[in-house]
Amino acid sequence: MELKDLFLTPIYLLLLYSLAYYIRPKVTNKSTKPYFIPALTLKIVGAIALGLIYQFYYGGGDSFHYFHHVKIIYQAFTDAPSTGLRLILANGEYDPLTYRYASQMEWYRSPTEYFVIKVAAIFSFISFGTYTVIAICFAFLSFTGMWAMYLTFLKIYPTLQKQFAIAVFFLPSVFFWGSGLMKDSLTIGALGWLFYGFYNATISRNNIVKSAIIALLAAYVIYSVKVYVLLSFLPPALFWVFSENNRKIKNASLRAFLKPVFIAAGIGMAYLGATRLTEGDVRYDVNKIAERSKINNVYLSKQVASGSAYHIGVYDGSLGSIVTVGPQAIVVSLFRPFLFEVRNPLMLLSALEGSLFIYFTILFIYKVGFFKTLKFISSKPILTFCMIFSLVLAFAVGTNSGNFGSLVRYKIPLMPFYLAALFIMQAHLKKPKKSSRLATTA
Repeated sequence: MELKDLFLTPIYLLLLYSLAYYIRPKVTNKSTKPYFIPALTLKIVGAIALGLIYQFYYGGGDSFHYFHHVKIIYQAFTDAPSTGLRLILANGEYDPLTYRYASQMEWYRSPTEYFVIKVAAIFSFISFGTYTVIAICFAFLSFTGMWAMYLTFLKIYPTLQKQFAIAVFFLPSVFFWGSGLMKDSLTIGALGWLFYGFYNATISRNNIVKSAIIALLAAYVIYSVKVYVLLSFLPPALFWVFSENNRKIKNASLRAFLKPVFIAAGIGMAYLGATRLTEGDVRYDVNKIAERSKINNVYLSKQVASGSAYHIGVYDGSLGSIVTVGPQAIVVSLFRPFLFEVRNPLMLLSALEGSLFIYFTILFIYKVGFFKTLKFISSKPILTFCMIFSLVLAFAVGTNSGNFGSLVRYKIPLMPFYLAALFIMQAHLKKPKKSSRLATTA
């Protein structure tokens, strides 16, 4: 951070808040209005705090590495705007006009990282290349998707305004790691828009064309940054569509006949999407996921000697061996680190969140029973979607992280969905006789 951050940040904060107050009446009602500005403020605080911690606690990190690349593009833009724009549109190729700048960027040919750099560079053009301003722009962009996620949950369960606000906006890990100049900000913001667009296009069927376009654009962003989140979203989303349509079929025989057809089609589409989306990508190709899981786990476990590493069992990199450690990977992602495993303040925040998840999970299972809990989840399509998405992503990040420092960032996309599901379950538990009135589409 530089001196200009101190001068320019208040000005841009004033502009962003002015925009927020202008937008608020259009996207809120009496019950949601109180959460809009506080939620945005937390995102902005998270973005600034992330930068300060990376600078003064870690002495660097991914956020500042992104900014280093952004500064190079910004310099190219100030030297010749056409050159800066060529770098924004580039896909890893070198040419005489951009080579001078591209050759300085380590991530120029790394598509996922360079996508984040491109977005940040666009913000740099309107903020004089100021780190903090770029970070709060990322926070604002991410907030729009989170608000869309919040509104979508409320369309399904209109009475749970406070509970969904906690799940979407007020989890410390989510607003801290999901707000600054990072992949995670774009990912969780786009996930919110994907959830919004998908629900309106396929479930409620409201403004189908507009919603489909929003969903496709959001899916493209996630595909460009963290494709495994998209792959975790697709199968449960397809099953959600099947569940909603299947229960609308009044003829029991026809419903029984179509059920395996829909399931087979969903599995086939999910497999096709996974293989085609990642074909040829050595990082995410489904044929190499197991191998990379083994490499990442071994590497990170050796590198982290500060007590933040975790071990979920011995496996040889095959898909079969990963399945055997799946339950441990899910537990690690949802509930760990435990309080007795805390080694630093950031781990404490994650441990408190994990404890909250443990409490609500055990409380519901204790009061309802394990098998009845599974039956209840399967009876509510939104719960089925949230739980499958959370568990699939928990498995993916749990087997790939190797240490809690990485895990806390990788798992934030699943956290709002898992906690929202827990709140929905608690709401039904408290008002069993009125459960049918809790949701408009449950």
